[in-house]
Amino acid sequence: MSEKAYAYYPGCSSGGTSKEYDASTRAVCAALGIRLVDVPDWNCCGSTPAHTVDHALSAALSARNLAQSESLGLDTFITPCPSCLKNTHNAIEHMRDGAFRAEVDKLTLRPLQREHKAQSVLQVLLEDITPEGLAAKVRKPLSGLKVAAYYGCLMTRPGRSMHFDDEENPTSMDRLLEAAGAEVLPFPFKMECCGGAFGVPRPDVPARLGGRILSLAREAGADALAAACPLCQMNLDMRQEQIKAAGRLRFHLPVFYYTQLIGLALGLEESTLLLDKLVVNPKPALAKIGRRPVQGDEAAKQGSAA
Repeated sequence: MSEKAYAYYPGCSSGGTSKEYDASTRAVCAALGIRLVDVPDWNCCGSTPAHTVDHALSAALSARNLAQSESLGLDTFITPCPSCLKNTHNAIEHMRDGAFRAEVDKLTLRPLQREHKAQSVLQVLLEDITPEGLAAKVRKPLSGLKVAAYYGCLMTRPGRSMHFDDEENPTSMDRLLEAAGAEVLPFPFKMECCGGAFGVPRPDVPARLGGRILSLAREAGADALAAACPLCQMNLDMRQEQIKAAGRLRFHLPVFYYTQLIGLALGLEESTLLLDKLVVNPKPALAKIGRRPVQGDEAAKQGSAA
């Protein structure tokens, strides 16, 4: 595969709560011949809250990132985060209105020189690398691992803005994980909301919604969930103890980023993929594919927690 370069926007969570997503994304892209060129001096895109305060300011945050990327001379602006991508798409779409664009330009003082193309890293892997291209690079297939692919509610929505995969029944992550050797299970909750930003003001909401998602994944026979959104991954991974404390079902289901699983299939080291940052111990799931099987007392402990 010939190397192709993209303007890469990691997003704010990449330096903290989703550091493992950023690290595994960079490692997988490098292994597949994708060159990520960081957008210089990028800023927060405003994520979910900004547009509720000021639509022009929300667009300006993303517009400035696009303006910063223009100096790189690259065709496509990509990000691993669905929320960041949605905000970027919204800015591009709304700035086609001249009056709105004038408002944004006043805020950024950096008028965009052209219309930009923005995509998710998932879309780049599916369309530019392709499942067949990925399969050709697999060194350690994920054979024996049963995975439920969880996209969250933003990766392909709204379809008029995201222009990727099926709006209600996406299969992009399924196809890539299957190319990596995993058994991807039918999962009707792949697009259900996990509670997202309600984690702070209403922790009962992600506990209830996350419990439903985890319950169905377990009933389907999944060894693990694969996620593509930093907030979704955090809610489903970190809050399993909160779900138990709320008197709901007890889980011990690891929630990987899909890039971590692809990285394992490519033969990348667990330390490179930051698997130790996952809250729920992934080792019982990794034992299914022959990666560091759990021994003795630890195995018994993990089995009783399932």
